Amino acid sequence: MSEGAAGGRPAHILAIDMGTGTAKAALVAADGRIAGTGSRPIETTHLPRGGAEQDPEQWWDAVTAAARQALESSGLAPERVVAVRCTTQWAVTVPVDEAGRALSPAISWMDTRGAPYVRELAGGPISIAGYDLRRLGRWLRLTGGAPVLSGVDGLSHVLYLKHERPEVYAAASALLEPMDYLNLRLTGRAAASFGTIYPYWLTDNRDPERVRYDSVLVRWSGIDRAKLPELLPVDGLVGTLTGEAARRLGLRAGTRVLTGLSDAQAAAVGAGIVEEGHGYLSIGTTSWLSCLVAAKKTDLRHLIGTMPGGLPGQHMVVAEQGPAGRCLEFLRDSVLYDGAGGGGPAPPPDAFEHFDREAAGVPAGSGGLIFTPWLAGVGAPSEDARTRSAFLNQSLETTRAHYVRAVMEGVAYNARWLKGHVERFARCRFDRLAFIGGGALSPTWGQILADVLGCEIDQVAEPRFANAAGAALAGFAVLGEIAVKEIPAAVKTATTYAPDPAAAPVHDRQFEHFLRFYKRNRRVYRGLNSA
Repeated sequence: MSEGAAGGRPAHILAIDMGTGTAKAALVAADGRIAGTGSRPIETTHLPRGGAEQDPEQWWDAVTAAARQALESSGLAPERVVAVRCTTQWAVTVPVDEAGRALSPAISWMDTRGAPYVRELAGGPISIAGYDLRRLGRWLRLTGGAPVLSGVDGLSHVLYLKHERPEVYAAASALLEPMDYLNLRLTGRAAASFGTIYPYWLTDNRDPERVRYDSVLVRWSGIDRAKLPELLPVDGLVGTLTGEAARRLGLRAGTRVLTGLSDAQAAAVGAGIVEEGHGYLSIGTTSWLSCLVAAKKTDLRHLIGTMPGGLPGQHMVVAEQGPAGRCLEFLRDSVLYDGAGGGGPAPPPDAFEHFDREAAGVPAGSGGLIFTPWLAGVGAPSEDARTRSAFLNQSLETTRAHYVRAVMEGVAYNARWLKGHVERFARCRFDRLAFIGGGALSPTWGQILADVLGCEIDQVAEPRFANAAGAALAGFAVLGEIAVKEIPAAVKTATTYAPDPAAAPVHDRQFEHFLRFYKRNRRVYRGLNSA
């Protein structure tokens, strides 16, 4: 194990995990133990026409405050922190000027305003599913995927800036993902990694250790090559902390800063997934199901692809579903309580603990109530930006507890819908899945997932900090302090949930109606949301 400079005591990595709603920080040792944590909230501004933005300056304030809180709670001396590593939400775009200042709010992964421009770029006279066949072939062959026509990826965001915020686009020196923006603030260097550049669809990803921009894809995009950041390996060094960044974090100037990771890349490591055949499920603000595969591949029909993983040479599955834990927050803040502070009853601070106990008291199937979790449209395995969320089959007997459990079951049904497609894609069967994210704090949700998915669910210890732990463990591997094969032993399981056979018939029936509702009502949603 790595040792710090203070009396031979174990060294730690400061891992910064900035999601959509919260910036977290953790001091992690090479054996996976977390010495201290901190967190701060992050706000999203929703705008007309599908806009969703965040303030990069608020990111910086939240990240540095969370890091100081983590350091103070750990009691560690700054010299025992040997590196800093950032993992964040992704498919989010921040334009910065030559001085590294953000020129506009960050465009969120939820933002769809770039959809008309990416559809124009992707389309052609001979097309399939909205993609020109010639362009689609190159995208699939080189990147492992293709631009998302609903406009929720980095390429779409840049096209939106170019067409509707031309003054911002013209002034931009670099177009960065959140983890790369934070690294710029930490070191003064604007750079992306082989993994973080993925949602721009401009790189040749066939060899995950030699990712580079493809001149043809860049030319098709119309994006100025000079505005694209330099690329570093996933196990690279961005630089060292500047004096100002060190002061804000409470660390030493000159502390190493490693290349950033997306939350999905860090989560895989934090779930102990370092070889093929093992999968994990994350339920945080969003949800996804992932594993490692031997080579780059794509299932465009079901919105499943691969991207470079969090460790060198890896290809990991990308299968993002959209809002999950956010659905429970929506129920709390917009339906049951007044989370916006508009004068109604505010949610209690322990609302989620109450929800968990209430949902546990409702039988499987929520009394026939079904929730569809598509608040921002349908992601994998069926891209559909216009379909929305609903509660089905409410009655006079429906209680708050039924609503809460139905939300949990609806997210689980969505994961079940995806699970079979990922298994076919990866050519394996998941008899068990590691479970991480804030949703993994709920014993009720863990059991629901086991019952709905029909497999054992291993709740990872400290699930809310799995991304941070993964970023740090991968960082220790980068520094040569641990071997990759040692990572799974550092990831502890807190609880394992086994399927209840008695619940299977109920969930089979509910799931069948869940899918039937989606297929039969797509036309209705298109009509309602065509604008």
